[in-house]
Amino acid sequence: MTTRHRRHFAALVLAALCAGSALAQTTAAGYPSRPIRMIVPLAAGSAVDNAARILAQKMGQNMGQAFVIENQPGAAGLIGAERVAKSAPDGYTLGGFNDSIMTMVPNMQAKMPWDILRDFEPISLVATVEWGLVVGADAPQRSAADLIASARKSPGQINYGSGGNGSPQHIAMALFASQAGVSMMHVPYKGATQAAMGVASNEVQVAFQGIATVNSMVRAGKMRLIGVTTPRRMPQFPEVPTVSESGLPGFEFNSWFALMAPAGTPRAIVQLLQAEVAKALADPEVREKLVAQGLTPRGSTAEELGTATRAQLARYGELIKRAGITAD
Repeated sequence: MTTRHRRHFAALVLAALCAGSALAQTTAAGYPSRPIRMIVPLAAGSAVDNAARILAQKMGQNMGQAFVIENQPGAAGLIGAERVAKSAPDGYTLGGFNDSIMTMVPNMQAKMPWDILRDFEPISLVATVEWGLVVGADAPQRSAADLIASARKSPGQINYGSGGNGSPQHIAMALFASQAGVSMMHVPYKGATQAAMGVASNEVQVAFQGIATVNSMVRAGKMRLIGVTTPRRMPQFPEVPTVSESGLPGFEFNSWFALMAPAGTPRAIVQLLQAEVAKALADPEVREKLVAQGLTPRGSTAEELGTATRAQLARYGELIKRAGITAD
C-alpha cells in the first residue's frame, strides 16, 4: 500500500469512527424517554432486591425516569434472566443479577437457555453482598465450630435452607460442608427470603444468607447471626466473629450485585447507564444505605465487569466440580 493509499485509508477509518461516535451520541440522545424496567430474578426482600431498589430510586431521580423493579424468583434465576436476554436491546429492560445467576448456575446446568457471555451486555458491578451464618433464635449453636460439631455428631441430620439449587446459599453451605468435612441436608426454597423465613420459623436449622436479607430479622431477635464470611469482622456486627476465626480457618464468601442489559444494547446507552451507576454510588446517602444493609458499594466499567465474569465462571467451575455440587 502506498503512502497516499495509507493516508486515504486512515482518513476513511477516522471518518467512520467519527460517524460511529456521532451515531452513538444520537442513539443515546433521547434516552431515557420512558420508565426503565429492572428485572430482579430473586425474591423481594433478598439482598440483591434491597440493593436494586436503593440504586433504582437514585438513578431514577438522577435520570428523570422511574425505574420499575420486577421480581421473578424461581429456577435459581434462570427464568428471570431469560426474560432479560430475550428483551429488546434498547436500554428499557435491564437485569439486576447476582453472581449465582451469572457464574454459578451456568456451571451446574447441562443445558442453559442463555449464555451469560453471549446474550448479555455488562453495564457495571454495583456492590458486593456480605454474608453471614444464621441459626434460629433458640438454636444451641453459637459459632461455626458449634455447627461443625453438631454436624459431625449427627451426620446428615442438620438441615440448611437455600434460595434453590445453585443459589448462593446452596453454594456457600456446600463449600462450607466440603471444607469442614461434614454432611448436612439441603432444603431448597423458592428464594432467599423464603429460606431466611425458614430459619426464623425453625423449618430449617441453619443457612448462609446475605446480611441484607436477614439484617432486620437478626436485629429483631428472630434469628441469631453466629458468623460472618468477611475476612474481618463487620463494623455493623463487631461482636460477631468471622467464620474463619470461629471454626473454619480460611473460609470466606460474598456475592455480587451487577447490572446487565440484553446483548446488542447500543454502546452509548451502556456507557450512559454505567456512568449513572457510578454517579448514584458516589452519593453518600446511597452508600450509607447500602452499607447499613450489609453491602459494600463497588462500581466498575462494563469491561471490568465482563473480565470479572469470565474469571468467576472459571473459578466457580473448579470449586463446584471439586465440591461435587449439582443442580439436582
